[in-house]
Amino acid sequence: MAKPTGPRQAAHISAPSGGWIVAMRRAWARDAPILLWSLLLALLILGPGLGPGYLLVRDMVWVPDLALRSDFLGLGSGLPRAVPSDAAIAVLDELAPRMLLQKLVLLAALAGGGLGATRLLPGEPDRHQLVTRLVVATVYGWNALVAERLLMGAWPVLVGYAVLPWLLVAGRRWRVEGRFPLVLLALVPVGCLSASAGLATAVAVLAATAGRGRTLRATLLVAAANAPWWVAGLLHAGSATSDAAAAEVFALRGEGSVPGPLAALTLGGIWNTSVQPDARTGLLGWAALFALLGLAAVGWSSWWRRTPARDRATLLICWGIGWGIAVLTWLAPGGVGLVSAHVPGVGVVRDGARTLVLCAPLLVVLVGEGVRVVARRAPAVTAARIALAVGAVLLPIALLPDLAFGVSRQLRPAHYPAAYAEARTLLEGGPGDVLVLPLSTYRAPAWNHGQLVLDPIGRYLTPDYVASDVLVVDGTPLSGEDPRVADAAAALELPTPAERSAALAAMGIGAVAVDPRAPGPAPPELAGDVLLDTPDLRVLRLEGVVEREVDRWWYVAMAAAWAAFVLPLVWATSSGLRRLAGRRRRTVPRR
Repeated sequence: MAKPTGPRQAAHISAPSGGWIVAMRRAWARDAPILLWSLLLALLILGPGLGPGYLLVRDMVWVPDLALRSDFLGLGSGLPRAVPSDAAIAVLDELAPRMLLQKLVLLAALAGGGLGATRLLPGEPDRHQLVTRLVVATVYGWNALVAERLLMGAWPVLVGYAVLPWLLVAGRRWRVEGRFPLVLLALVPVGCLSASAGLATAVAVLAATAGRGRTLRATLLVAAANAPWWVAGLLHAGSATSDAAAAEVFALRGEGSVPGPLAALTLGGIWNTSVQPDARTGLLGWAALFALLGLAAVGWSSWWRRTPARDRATLLICWGIGWGIAVLTWLAPGGVGLVSAHVPGVGVVRDGARTLVLCAPLLVVLVGEGVRVVARRAPAVTAARIALAVGAVLLPIALLPDLAFGVSRQLRPAHYPAAYAEARTLLEGGPGDVLVLPLSTYRAPAWNHGQLVLDPIGRYLTPDYVASDVLVVDGTPLSGEDPRVADAAAALELPTPAERSAALAAMGIGAVAVDPRAPGPAPPELAGDVLLDTPDLRVLRLEGVVEREVDRWWYVAMAAAWAAFVLPLVWATSSGLRRLAGRRRRTVPRR
């Protein structure tokens, strides 16, 4: 039979692409309300934080140009706490204005998870679908976990939290269709920008995909995506254990009169009570518990009946691991501390409330299903149905009003003093590392509205830096993991300025940056050339610097780790571009 030619063949060739375009339009029409609502919630949450300047909140330290350096690649002297997140931002901030990049990352993290969570709802769509999906998106984006992690500055955790439901959706597609979804190659590395986020990502991926030959491939993927931090951790195994007292400090906490395990049921209970929203510590905390768990209980039977057994198991496994680890830190902090003090890497789970990200998918799906059940039983009166829909969607906001407007205006942009940029220029390309003084971990500078933030000086400058990693909580000092901090402290106790400077130079310190406005006693005098002396920053250059040497095998190990991390992203990008090019070719009629 002759092959068709002319217009008929052109129509045949373009049909698959046309069908794909139609499907995309239908998906957009279905998802647009959820996307817009999630973005509106994110804008409301950030509020004044979207203004000009940088949001500097506790561990969230963004600078105008983060220089890629060996510390951020896992080759520093201390256990890397910001690998691979700092390296990722150091690369990305070459592609977009740094101030804008921070806002975009936060908006994406706060708005990105809601739509994915709605894809976890069971069964076929019905007339209550839109309301149910809006409720799920609201609960996922507006809760205690989001508020507390935002105030802690844990933006990699929030990015992983946003990615989590999409991982579960992709894993389900892999099981159902039997084909590996390329989107996992991009989602998994994005979900692994910190150690705790990487562990949650690994649990979610394995729970969603395990079985029938998928387990090994999924394990290799999550191991590769987490390689930068676990390989760096192995290289620093001698300092990878944690202070046993830290487990007690970081354990799950109650919120007001709500005990820790109950607060965890609604994604609250962070150890730092100063960032717990006021609404969670009063009557609204109990109201949130009863309202959300009540709706979840109403929706349980329907969810169980309408959800395939494998999907139920996935969400239940994630929830059990997340809530179980969190409550373990509350029940037996001494045991957690004992293990983390002797087993390298266990300290990753000492902040029990971080694992609650794994509980969110099941919670929001059950709440959404509960709203669906209530809506079906509601009176068939238009006004009543509208009131129920609006009330259900706005309920999470009413239960946690503190989250609005920059978490009650606690998120306010700041501008760095001009002296920081001058110091960066003076130290660029110089020998040795920078010692940041005084040796205290956090600052509350007036130029940052008095908000507590991890000392930003080291990140602002270009060389590797040594800064205190000793955390003081309620007067209890928790030892850090960088041995050079203790060496620097010992050098500063020597009797003369010349001896102090010589000891620092011998350990690889080429310059010292001092924050004169930091509280506490002034650092001891040092000998060297004063490069900068302003009320905001003093910089001293030391002589006779002995460069710190890194074992060449460390370079080999970390090069392999970073290759494993980047390869899935490169593969996903190249495969996506090839598929897009193929679709475009199929839309061109043959003549």
